[in-house]
Amino acid sequence: MVTASQVKDLREKTGAGMMDCKKVLTETDGDMEKAIELLRERGIAKAAKKSGRVAAEGLVEAYVSEDKKVGAIVEVNSETDFVAKNEEFKNFVMNVAKQVVEKNPKDVEELLNQESIEVSGKTVNEVLVEKIATIGENLSIRRFARFETQGLIEKYIHGDGKIAVLVNMAKGDSEVAKDICMQIAAARPEYLNEQSVPEERIQKEKEILKAQTMNEGKPEAIAEKIVQGRIGKFFSEICLVDQAFVKNPDIKVSELLKQKDAEVIEFARFEKGESIEKKEENFAEEVMKQLK
Repeated sequence: MVTASQVKDLREKTGAGMMDCKKVLTETDGDMEKAIELLRERGIAKAAKKSGRVAAEGLVEAYVSEDKKVGAIVEVNSETDFVAKNEEFKNFVMNVAKQVVEKNPKDVEELLNQESIEVSGKTVNEVLVEKIATIGENLSIRRFARFETQGLIEKYIHGDGKIAVLVNMAKGDSEVAKDICMQIAAARPEYLNEQSVPEERIQKEKEILKAQTMNEGKPEAIAEKIVQGRIGKFFSEICLVDQAFVKNPDIKVSELLKQKDAEVIEFARFEKGESIEKKEENFAEEVMKQLK
């Protein structure tokens, strides 16, 4: 019988995951040394040592079912941009996107524990660990979004996997859907429309605009009126339907949708490595540490 303390001990010694530790301890009847050997043979202990390194490169990818009714967008990170060009890594990322479409996990944790569609009999996490061992870098599945629709789902990938967009259309054809995808990639909207923007975000922006206006020397009563005018510019920057259409800035996206009898339900835009803090190494400091 494998105890929790044995699992904890093995995890601390190797850095491998809890499930992997429990599995090898069961297979070796609790023999710690054999369990460590088994983890090393499978590349898991080696892979686990890399797990502390920052993975801020990688790829974003999207996959849409043939009938265009289900789609997914994913971000899988690596340590270097070089790995993002590796065909094995590219195939893995695409298979993760397909996995999300086909198996509909509720979050990354559930995704990792699902049986992989890429390798029968193994979980997505086990396949990931194998990729870490063979590719030689820390890799991590960071996030995903999945849409189902009665209408149409379209995707767009920009810059060899730097930006990926997925859009769910209630009405409209592939042509307008692709235009909307490119709009989202280029103009970075945060919300679909004004109604989608949280009230606290609007109030915060109004406070900033009011402070700016009063700093310009305007009386408070006039500042309030100026803020009402300027808040429209804020919406035109962060709301998709209020933005100027990138292909024809003379019209708004809302006008384009009206012309094409199209309607957007939701969208997702992933940019590789956004909001991940990359560790900056100081080479001189590193040398001094080694000398000491």
